Amino acid sequence: MNSDHQDPGTAPDATAEPATETPTGRKGRFRRRPGWQKALIVLSVLLVVAVSGVVGGGYLLVSRYSGKVDRAALLPSVPAGEAEQSKENWDSGALNLLMLGSDSRATEPGGTSPIGERSDTIMLVHIAKSRDKATIVSIPRDSYVDVPAGGSWKGGKNKINAAFAFGGAALTAATVRKLTGVPLDGAMIANFASIVDLVDAVDGVNVCVPYDVKSTFSAREWKQGCHDMDGDVAEEFMRQRYNVPGGDFGRIRNQQLVVKAVIAKVAKNNMLFKPLALDSLLGIAADSLTVDENLDLRDLTLAVRDIRPANITFATVPYASSNLKTPAGSAVDLDYDASTAMFAAIKNDTIDQWLLANPDSTASN
Repeated sequence: MNSDHQDPGTAPDATAEPATETPTGRKGRFRRRPGWQKALIVLSVLLVVAVSGVVGGGYLLVSRYSGKVDRAALLPSVPAGEAEQSKENWDSGALNLLMLGSDSRATEPGGTSPIGERSDTIMLVHIAKSRDKATIVSIPRDSYVDVPAGGSWKGGKNKINAAFAFGGAALTAATVRKLTGVPLDGAMIANFASIVDLVDAVDGVNVCVPYDVKSTFSAREWKQGCHDMDGDVAEEFMRQRYNVPGGDFGRIRNQQLVVKAVIAKVAKNNMLFKPLALDSLLGIAADSLTVDENLDLRDLTLAVRDIRPANITFATVPYASSNLKTPAGSAVDLDYDASTAMFAAIKNDTIDQWLLANPDSTASN
């Protein structure tokens, strides 16, 4: 576990993982299912929905399941002018959605969470005004930022994932809004299912790894190259943080590799044109999602129906150091100038041009 000193005013770090954790129950299934795996369900199914909008049956299936997902107040209240602008964005503007994943100890994703629970995955999904491309930006969970007052937190500097511990999704959204300056048009959080279910639903994936990864949970090792993975193996691969280049940043990269493999498998097998297969994928989503009370999934389907997998870009917020010493323990020090420019590009709907001009921002299609 994380041995960093914790200030009395901060929650204990529930995101660290012991290298000795072992599988239990179903072969390869781990005792504690991290929130970032659950967020991958949200992300993957969002992308599935994105490319299924062109299928007549896809829209009908979204309508069928939209009433089955859990709903909660995931976003804080905003000024009337910003709320009106968001309505206009859904009609004809660029959209920015917050995507979160956490462990399942909270009784209410939109409310105050027990101390110790943190959001292991924080993603900002930007859908271009042209509605034919999207950028998914990962915000490192240990980023040291200003967390506004909320819940049991009086406000001040802390790791960004602590916001969920003190004030749930709404405080996390307020923190992301403060950090990025980007108004949020919707929010989602994953709560039950794992990436295991989605990978198994597509009958496994082929993941191409650009580096060697050695498991800390078993004797498995993934050499540079492409590997077939079922749900259990994909879960184990994505949990690696010690024997992967970049630590947590490498783990983010591994998550993205699996998500892209899922999308490729869905496209290759034309699953979106097969009602039973699409029904299964959306069923997983319905069991996994909590969405903001004001988010209409049918509107989201219409907004992203022209996006193709090749036009989805992943990126990570630039950082200056991953070992910043703080009262909350070792944290990530974001690169102020580069991250500010990235956030401005998201807000101005020019993020694709910014990424082209800044290839070191760990972007990939």
